[in-house]
Amino acid sequence: MRVLITGGAGFLGSHLSDAFIDRGDEVFVLDTGGISKVRHLLSNPRFHYVHDSVFNLDLLDSLAGKTDLIYHLAAVVGVEHYVADPYETLNINVNGTQNVLKAAYKYTRRVVFGSTSEVYGRNPKVPWSENDDRVLGATSIDRWCYSTSKAVGEHFCFAYQKLGLPVTVVRFFNIYGPRLDRLDVGRLFTIFMGQLLRGADLTVVGDGRQTRCFTYVSDAIEATVRAGVEPAAQGHAINIGTDVETSVMEFAKLMLELFGPSKSQLKFVRQEEIYGPSYEDIPRRVPDITKMKTLLGVTPQVSLREGTARTMEWFRRQQPE
Repeated sequence: MRVLITGGAGFLGSHLSDAFIDRGDEVFVLDTGGISKVRHLLSNPRFHYVHDSVFNLDLLDSLAGKTDLIYHLAAVVGVEHYVADPYETLNINVNGTQNVLKAAYKYTRRVVFGSTSEVYGRNPKVPWSENDDRVLGATSIDRWCYSTSKAVGEHFCFAYQKLGLPVTVVRFFNIYGPRLDRLDVGRLFTIFMGQLLRGADLTVVGDGRQTRCFTYVSDAIEATVRAGVEPAAQGHAINIGTDVETSVMEFAKLMLELFGPSKSQLKFVRQEEIYGPSYEDIPRRVPDITKMKTLLGVTPQVSLREGTARTMEWFRRQQPE
C-alpha cells in the first residue's frame, strides 16, 4: 500500500511514517518543515520526503493520484502559534484541509483527518464522547480559532463523506513521546523538560488543578494506523487517547521526581503572563475511548510514569555533551 502523510515530518507524522514503513508499505511525506524527525528514514527506498505544502495544488494532485490512503496531519498547532497568528491558523487548517479533501475526492482516496480534543472546547461534561456538544468562547478571543479551524475541517470531511469519499476523523488527546516539539515551547512535557534541563522552576499555569489525559505516542500511533485500515472506522470521529486523568500539578511533580536531583521547583504563574489576555484554559479534558477500543481494537498500554520516563531519557540523549 502507498500512504501519503501531510505533515509527516512532524512529531506524530514521523512516528506514523515509521509504523507504515514497518508494515512494509510505501510512504510519501509532504511537509514544509525540517527532516530531523525523519532523517533515519531517508535512506529507505520506500520512504519519500517531499518538501512542499498542501497549497501546491498540482503537487498535491500528483501525490493523491499515486497513493492509496491519505493522512492529513499538516496544521498549525501549539497555543503560542494560534494565539499569536490566528489568520495563519485558520488559513492553513481550513483552506489547506479543503485542498487535501478535493485531491482525495478526485481519486476517491480514503482520508484520515487529524483533529484534536480542542474541538470540544470547554464543555464541562466529561468524559467527552464523539457526539457531545462543543462549548466555545467568543470569536473575539483568539484562543478559540484553533478549535474552530479543526471543527470546520471535520465538517468538510463529513460533507465529502456524503459525496462518497471514505473518511475517518481522529481526535488526539495530549499525545507525548520521543521527537516531541522542541524544548521550552508547545506542550506541557516540552515546556517542563526544557525548564528541568536548564535548572529553572517548572511554571504551572493557574492553580495546576486543570487536568489532561496524557497518551503515549505508541498507543496513539497504533490507533491512528488502524483508523486508516479498518473498514469499520470509516465515517466515524474517534477519540484517540487514554481516559486516565492527571492534573497539571501532578504531572509536574512526576517529572520532578523522575528527573532526579534538581534545583527546580514548582512556580505558579497567572495564565495571562504566559499566553496573554486572549487565552482561556480548559479545566478538564477527558475522552470517552469506547470507540477506540471497539472500532479500532486498541486499548492504551503505556502508563504515564513509564511513558514519561522513556520520553525524558530520549530528551536527555539529545543534549550536547
